[in-house]
Amino acid sequence: MRTRYSLLIRGGRLIDPAAGVDAPMDLLLRDGRVAQVAEPDEIRGSADEIINASGMIVAPGFIDLHVHLRQPGQSHKETIATGTAAAVAGGFTSVCAMPNTVPVNDTPDITSWMQHPERKSVTNVFPVAAATVGSRGESLTDYAALKRAGAVAVSDDGRPVLDSNMMRGALIAAKMEGIPVIQHAEDTRLSLGGAMNAGASALRMGLRGISAESEYRIIERDCELAAETGGHLHVAHISTAGGVRAVRKAKAAGYNVTCEVTPHHFTLTDAEIKDYDTRYKMNPPLRSEADRVAILAGIADGTIDCIATDHAPHAYHEKEVEFDRSAFGITGLETALPLTLAALLHDQKLPLPKILALLTSNPARIIGKNNLGTLVNGAHADVVIFDPKKRWTFGANGSRSKSRNTPFDGWQMTGKVLTTIVSGKIVFQS
Repeated sequence: MRTRYSLLIRGGRLIDPAAGVDAPMDLLLRDGRVAQVAEPDEIRGSADEIINASGMIVAPGFIDLHVHLRQPGQSHKETIATGTAAAVAGGFTSVCAMPNTVPVNDTPDITSWMQHPERKSVTNVFPVAAATVGSRGESLTDYAALKRAGAVAVSDDGRPVLDSNMMRGALIAAKMEGIPVIQHAEDTRLSLGGAMNAGASALRMGLRGISAESEYRIIERDCELAAETGGHLHVAHISTAGGVRAVRKAKAAGYNVTCEVTPHHFTLTDAEIKDYDTRYKMNPPLRSEADRVAILAGIADGTIDCIATDHAPHAYHEKEVEFDRSAFGITGLETALPLTLAALLHDQKLPLPKILALLTSNPARIIGKNNLGTLVNGAHADVVIFDPKKRWTFGANGSRSKSRNTPFDGWQMTGKVLTTIVSGKIVFQS
């Protein structure tokens, strides 16, 4: 018999962008759902546990559309258990796991395996299944069967769908199932062998560059295919001014196109890569200051829909090699909130509800999870409580991830997750 449990969160500033709420509110959670939202001290009766959130922000749990949990097959980098432990430390209560596992997640069996309780996840895990068999770009996977198994989107992440007919077919098939196609926008015919952004820094370091054109040309093509098919195109980790322009143009024309950006792409540029430090190597690469400014403008005007981490853990030996031989990717779940607050709240002066929509209601809408990303009555009781003014130092050695590949080790941060709640149960407290 299931044990009933209730949790009352008192005294916080509740921000729920989906519901248009930004006010002092108390929140009662019962049996995994939001039971009541009320003005301070109006909730009557007792609760099994009470949290005093005075001076804190109370918000829906964050949803990350783009993480690499590495299982099955690469548990030396990360496991579903350790990756989701890092997620809740960063305030994320739901993560979408990309399919570049070993083997590739291209079957319902693997999709189901990733969600099994034996994986010991502490968040909701929503698999993103491969768009093509083996992510080889040759034939489509069974989207209907994958969706029934729990997949919320399809993608060949890291191995972009380059063939236009195949991408057209993917958008048509995904539209029939009501799921998005997530595209890693990179024309590898243009970027092959590149290690960082094509620009002055790459020239100085003697490394082959990855051009901005390799990203925005694919986005332009895919937007036209989305217009033709009516399918939902979601552009992963957009990084260039040209990419932002292409998405803005597509949205103005009414195309079904959404996109995400990572905190590292609106925080860092390629000019900050020193001494061939592989912690700064990711794909897409860190771009120019002009690209970073264009991304910030895209966030401000609503072109960019959400923030995703592209959490990409790697083992020590995969990073501690020559820059051009090093694996692409950095970890990001535990640093996303403070980096976002620094860039968007403190520097850009964007309203906090608008910022939180990028982490909550917007990603929930993209994957069709309307009962997540909000704290209205009856919604899933996934909650984050954070102190937006708390100063702290991020140390990679203290990360809950198995990997340490981050350029933010030792950074002074402002904004700290204090409590994360999934299905009404506390899963993290700092």
